[in-house]
Amino acid sequence: MIPFNRPFTIENELEYIKDTIDKGILSGDGYYSLKCHKFLEKKLNCKKALLTHSCTAALEMAAILLDIKPGDEIIMPSYTFVSTANAFVLRGGIPVFVDIRKDTLNIDENLIEQAITDKTKAICVVHYAGVACEMDKIIEIAKEHNLKVVEDAAQALGSYYKNKPLGTIGDLGCFSFHETKNVISGEGGALIVNNSEYTERAEIIREKGTNRSKFFRGEIDKYSWVDIGSSFLPSDMVAAYLYSQLENMDKINHKRMYIWHKYDEIFSNYDNKIRRPFIPQNCRHNAHMYYVLFKNLDKRTKFIDYMKSNGINPVFHYIPLHSSPAGKKYGRVSGNMNVTNQVSDCLVRMPMYYDINDTDLDFIKSAIKNYFTN
Repeated sequence: MIPFNRPFTIENELEYIKDTIDKGILSGDGYYSLKCHKFLEKKLNCKKALLTHSCTAALEMAAILLDIKPGDEIIMPSYTFVSTANAFVLRGGIPVFVDIRKDTLNIDENLIEQAITDKTKAICVVHYAGVACEMDKIIEIAKEHNLKVVEDAAQALGSYYKNKPLGTIGDLGCFSFHETKNVISGEGGALIVNNSEYTERAEIIREKGTNRSKFFRGEIDKYSWVDIGSSFLPSDMVAAYLYSQLENMDKINHKRMYIWHKYDEIFSNYDNKIRRPFIPQNCRHNAHMYYVLFKNLDKRTKFIDYMKSNGINPVFHYIPLHSSPAGKKYGRVSGNMNVTNQVSDCLVRMPMYYDINDTDLDFIKSAIKNYFTN
């Protein structure tokens, strides 16, 4: 069986977990949490990196930092995971869904302005499959209309837009270390603070609304409750696992890129039947995902069923948020959703994880050839 995903260890995960137990601090912001913060700040050249227990938590922190209030509108794609919208809905915000581009499957930057109203507070972009949105245009629109920009970069650690790391271009960036991502810790995430006006408050919100971080740095003699917040910290054992993965991030992404190109070579033989991913010249992606688009739902379903009958487990992706019960209740649509609806029916993701080997890929290649031949 070749599953869609398989979690993995790469080097020192178990050693670091044991070390954090030996150090006697398992709660948040221990030895390995701080090492992860420093690693990300250096790697991304960002003002502040803070580990969270999920990308969902990082997005929820972003919504609090932007001071989202009931009735505030946040423009975003509908083709994304529920957390992108839910983080703002929890604050009373209204997701405003716009369609995606046919080529990158990212939010269509040319549809954003028509979705802006006097209630619009922010734009939340999603870098689908680790491929960058058209950030220059989006930042330009945000500045013109005095809006904040949040990057949902859950899939995009190690990806770049014009040589700038994704997650570091907007006011705030959010990463995921879920077991399906490139760099993993089971569950886990990070908030990247690029706008210095949010740096101090981000620490407070993450620490249950207290100034505890200042206390541990010796900046104050006691800490207290000073703001709203929650317990957004991961255990230091999670951070220990993550730190080993971060140390090997380039190695992991290099292997995934090898797998990505193998898939691209395989599917290039069937361009009359499917559409392969498009990577703009100004983007450098991290090989988070390899997907293809079939011509309709029936063809996609038959392909998935055939692969599964041969022990290979490709999967489809998002059900668009605008068509979901909660999306209809809490959000609204700007314009039509033609591309989003079509992509949702036609997209299939191939198995992608670090331990896939050439034998696996040859087996997948043979099954794909047999499917299209027959």
